[in-house]
Amino acid sequence: MAASDHTSLESAAAGQGSDARMRVLVVSSVRLFQEAFVALLERQHGITVVGVASPPQASAIADELRPDIVLFDATREDSLDYAKGLADRRPAPKLVAFGVAETDAEVVSLAAAGISAYVRNDAAAEEVAAILASAMRGELLCSPRAAATLCQRVALLSRGAQTGTPAAALSKRELQIATLIDRGLSNKDIARRLGIQAATVKNHVHNILEKLQVHRRGEAAACLRMLPQERSSGAGTSARTDSG
Repeated sequence: MAASDHTSLESAAAGQGSDARMRVLVVSSVRLFQEAFVALLERQHGITVVGVASPPQASAIADELRPDIVLFDATREDSLDYAKGLADRRPAPKLVAFGVAETDAEVVSLAAAGISAYVRNDAAAEEVAAILASAMRGELLCSPRAAATLCQRVALLSRGAQTGTPAAALSKRELQIATLIDRGLSNKDIARRLGIQAATVKNHVHNILEKLQVHRRGEAAACLRMLPQERSSGAGTSARTDSG
């Protein structure tokens, strides 16, 4: 949808009445998703859809329209990069992701990116308004498992602050590999990038998971995203850093 389209949406939404409390910007690269959420939200009392945008447009349009909430499409791998840009703005809108599988790794990744709340893949249409309202109150509607995952991550970070972060235990090569995992590279791709054997990468990944006390590659990457000062130390991708 062209950038000019969002202004007409804002004008149409303004006609709904002055009692609207939440101004929502819908962000997705899929036009069908944009239109579906506009249709859904404009039927809800207290919600005004101020516009739609693709992820690359999101920051500029949010600066212009000043929404209270940005409803963000999290189904694409690169979406969180754009979401981080929104979260870094001051004042930042509340970010609510949709299309979330609610795995441990995804929940941690969303939290690290500054997401305030999320809409699960299996959420019913009537749940969306409640989730947005909850986000406006600074609350998170999530499953007990997701809450436990976040609590465990906070505990891990707290222990790291007291005794040295878990990432500090990683070698320079392990930090390199964790950074490349975060970029979505497979073991084979990482091996090719660093000029080492895939079996060596596999061993490093095993050590990374063990040191960070996580079970999946995505969780390891998310853990390091929450510890940016550690990732930046020795996390380059040059194949000459060490012997593997």
